[in-house]
Amino acid sequence: MSPATTAVLLLAYGTPERLEDVAPYFTHIRGGRTPSPEAVARLRQRYERVGGRTPLLDITREVGARLEAELERDGEPVRVYVGMKHWHPFIADTMRRIAGDGIERVTVLVLAPHYSRLSIGGYRAAVEDAHAALGRPFAIRFIERWGSHPDFVALIASRIRWALADLAPDERGQVVTVFSAHSLPERIRSWGDPYEAELLESSAAAARAAGIGDWRFAWQSAGETGEPWLGPDILDYLETLRAEGVRQVLQVPIGFVSDHLEILYDLDLEARARAAALGLGYRRTALPNASPDFVRTLAAVIRSAAPVAA
Repeated sequence: MSPATTAVLLLAYGTPERLEDVAPYFTHIRGGRTPSPEAVARLRQRYERVGGRTPLLDITREVGARLEAELERDGEPVRVYVGMKHWHPFIADTMRRIAGDGIERVTVLVLAPHYSRLSIGGYRAAVEDAHAALGRPFAIRFIERWGSHPDFVALIASRIRWALADLAPDERGQVVTVFSAHSLPERIRSWGDPYEAELLESSAAAARAAGIGDWRFAWQSAGETGEPWLGPDILDYLETLRAEGVRQVLQVPIGFVSDHLEILYDLDLEARARAAALGLGYRRTALPNASPDFVRTLAAVIRSAAPVAA
């Protein structure tokens, strides 16, 4: 078989591999500005609570390996690479590898389904900067959004059905489904940023596909930047649901596709503890991670996108 000249670059946020990495990782997120020792200690404590590290990089690499095999079934060899926005392997380093491997065409896909200028736009800027620094040695196709792709909607709906199937029949009828995604600063609304609308569209489609009538949307994992962030936050919204008489909550983190800190700590520890304190039954849907149906979804997204220019 001839060497691959076509590749996919999967991008994710990044995660520190050791507790000693938390401070430089946090500094990178802040654009090189050193966080306070107190802020580093709080973030480090969160990682300690989930075992010292998250599986995000391991999961992303597994997705990449499985996606490479899935795409090669089309008959053309394809390489799949992994790059991280805020930790190793950094996007620029991976793109240097791609250039060295003689790749001619690259499809870039962020493992976040919904577009915002602050989120996906940041990944795109990192890719473009690295590409320019390399002298633009290959053609790039950047897939900016895929949250409304029918395969992704079907995948989320399946996770909802699986979670509901684990409940007793009497509990199932009491469940309120709450979709969630990472909050962003409220200022994105003044830009006409599509992030919020795309998330609500995906949530509505997944609810319809799963046969869910009563569903809500809340935000999670807001940053501590001193400016207003999109709300309501899920921790506050659980109190609202309890006041409405809700007894069972199914959380669907539709803005995330892999287990990492915003899932393992913010939801599995913080939100679960808040729900327990309020006397609410609480469960969340399983993340796609490296499951076969998720890999097939990514392959479908890539195949349905416009071709990479030669």
